[in-house]
Amino acid sequence: MAIRYLLARDPAGELPDAAYFWTEERFGPVEILTSVVQRWSVEVTFEAAGAHLGLETQRQWSDLAIQRTTPVLLGLFSVVTLLAVQWHQAGLLVAEQTAWYEKECPTFSDCMRLARQQIWRSRITASSCPMADVLQLPQTLLEAVIHGLSSVG
Repeated sequence: MAIRYLLARDPAGELPDAAYFWTEERFGPVEILTSVVQRWSVEVTFEAAGAHLGLETQRQWSDLAIQRTTPVLLGLFSVVTLLAVQWHQAGLLVAEQTAWYEKECPTFSDCMRLARQQIWRSRITASSCPMADVLQLPQTLLEAVIHGLSSVG
């Protein structure tokens, strides 16, 4: 089996060189690069799903369990991504900054954190039974608790 290779270089020199290997001989350089570009969003999706949702670290004992879990995790990734678009349009999604790392744009981690915050906020502030014990917290403390709960994981 013949292997075609393609070395791609950025004319401006801003991006590192990249090598692509292809076993389909009928593909030329343009078709190979087109395929790589089309596949890139799929690769990014699987990388993010693995890093943030544990897609690659499933610990099931049967193939059927894995076949059920993978679509659920990819569905969760899709739901969080669609919610993130709405949150971004509403101005709610921001890149969380740290002292050691500055981000220009929100990442999937920020989307997951905001999803957790929304869930915790709705659970904590939902109306409860009138007979329940009530503990009033200052808003800043409530936000700190929600932030702490949503940053886990």
